[in-house]
Amino acid sequence: MAKGAATRQTILSHAGRLATQVGLEGVTIGRLAIELSLSKSGLFAHFRSKEELQLQTIEHQQRRFVDTVVAPVLATPGGEPRVAALFERWMAWRIGQPGGCFFAAASFELDDRPGPVRDRLADLQREWLATIARIAASAVKRGAFRTDLEPEMWAHEFYGMMLSYHLAEQLLRDPNATERTRRAFGQLLARSRAAAAAA
Repeated sequence: MAKGAATRQTILSHAGRLATQVGLEGVTIGRLAIELSLSKSGLFAHFRSKEELQLQTIEHQQRRFVDTVVAPVLATPGGEPRVAALFERWMAWRIGQPGGCFFAAASFELDDRPGPVRDRLADLQREWLATIARIAASAVKRGAFRTDLEPEMWAHEFYGMMLSYHLAEQLLRDPNATERTRRAFGQLLARSRAAAAAA
C-alpha cells in the first residue's frame, strides 16, 4: 500500500473510532490533525471538506462491517446456522467498538439532519435491512423457519432488538443488556422456527 493510501486508512480508522464516542459532527479535520499529529493542510489534501471526511468515514466503516460481519455471515451455511452467525457477528461488532456500533450511533445522530451524509447512511441501512430479510427468507426456503414468516417483518424485529441492545448497553449501562438480548434472540428464533425444525 502506498504511503498516501496508508495514511488515509489510518485517518479513517481513527475517525471511525472517534465518531462512536463524539459523533460524526465531532470528527473534524482540526481534531484529527491534533490527535494524529498531522498538518491540517495534509488532511485537506485527503478530504477537502468536513462533509467529505464524514462520507469517507462512513464508507470506511461500511467496508469494515462487510469484512467483519456480512462476508462471514454469508459464508455460513444457510438456514438457522446463518441466522445464528448473523446475531453473533453483529454482537461482536458492537462489543468491539469503543463507543458502541458506529452505524447505530450515527443513525441516532443524523436522523433529522438532511444532506448527503444522512442520505448515504440511510441507503446503507436500507441495504442492511434488505440483507437481513434475505437471510430470513433463505431460512424459510430451507425449511428452518415457518412458511408464513414475513422476512421484512423479521428483519424489522431483529434490527429493533439490536438497537435496543445498543441503547441498554451504551446509554443505560445495563449490566444485563447482553444476557437479555441473547434471551430475546432465542425467543425470536423459537417463534420463527418451522414446526419440524422446532420438534
